[in-house]
Amino acid sequence: MTRTLIVSDVHANLVALEAVLRDAERGGPIDGVWSLGDCVGYGPQPAECMARLKGFDATMVAGNHERAATGAIGTEDFNPDAAAAAQWTKERLTPEEKSFLDGLAEVEQQSSFTLVHGTLRWPIWEYLFDSEAALGHLALQQTPFGLVGHTHMPILVVEDRTSFDGCQLFRLADGERVDLDPNMRIVLNPGSVGQPRDGDRRASYAVYDAEAMTINLHRVEYEIDATQKLMAEAGLPRWLIERLSTGR
Repeated sequence: MTRTLIVSDVHANLVALEAVLRDAERGGPIDGVWSLGDCVGYGPQPAECMARLKGFDATMVAGNHERAATGAIGTEDFNPDAAAAAQWTKERLTPEEKSFLDGLAEVEQQSSFTLVHGTLRWPIWEYLFDSEAALGHLALQQTPFGLVGHTHMPILVVEDRTSFDGCQLFRLADGERVDLDPNMRIVLNPGSVGQPRDGDRRASYAVYDAEAMTINLHRVEYEIDATQKLMAEAGLPRWLIERLSTGR
């Protein structure tokens, strides 16, 4: 595969996912898709997003919202709005869809990449926000490159044993390119397709080019009001609807 689309935290936002697919394909054919968890939850079209990714024969890992959507975990640790959305999702998925989600691994390896939703230390729960979590993850990462989601923020972690923290963390902006070196271990978060939280409301994703050995971060506008309308009609929590407008 030459061009692989990397997505995370789609969160049942089909309008955003379709915008990402269109935008990514403008750069050339997409040969594969890697999804880093939380395809469902929060948004109004969980089954449709699952089907779209399955149509690409995507490599998918489970996040906390996949597990909550099937009842594999409880929602005691979710905030009230997230718990309500998880229950709404659970009531609308078919037994076959739940079986598919239950069958997703929490860690996958693709070539030189390790895919996980949170961190390798705590695959569906830990947020990789700081150097302590990053080093804990890197200690378990057996490939040069790691891909994570969960924080809804596009970041790059570069292992640097000469630095005080042992690694460096960088926010990634639209259009930024990461050059891959097998001798330099990194962890990359492509941000969220369906619910960005870095103050930029545009859907976020990345593309891995195996020939160029690069990952490029992209942002794309989508019809937020269309998703918000579907969420309102579904009776999903007001805060989840409103936050899409601000990317928070």
